[in-house]
Amino acid sequence: MTTEIKSAQTDRIRTLNDELRKNLSQGHAVMTIGIAALGSEAVARIVKTVEVYDDFCHANDPYEEHDFGSFEIDGQTIFFKIDYYDPTLTVHSPDPSDASITKRVITIMLADEY
Repeated sequence: MTTEIKSAQTDRIRTLNDELRKNLSQGHAVMTIGIAALGSEAVARIVKTVEVYDDFCHANDPYEEHDFGSFEIDGQTIFFKIDYYDPTLTVHSPDPSDASITKRVITIMLADEY
């Protein structure tokens, strides 16, 4: 695979991940029990933070796909992670840059649940 093709695929993956992160209702989003236990107000703030998150750097985004983030709210470290599955959600997608064969799932969790 040429560097140009790989770069285009990474750009597409990043775009699709950003679209999901900014519009959780447009895809598959789950939260852990630990997040839910924080209560509806905290969950709303966490979701809003995920939607506007832009603190991506080489340390937390080495492949430049915007598929992971970490932030603090109310003394809790929160993680979000995007995974790529086939349309049946049973195995990993063979090509995360192809939205027609990939379902994205974003999971929001407490860091200590990871």
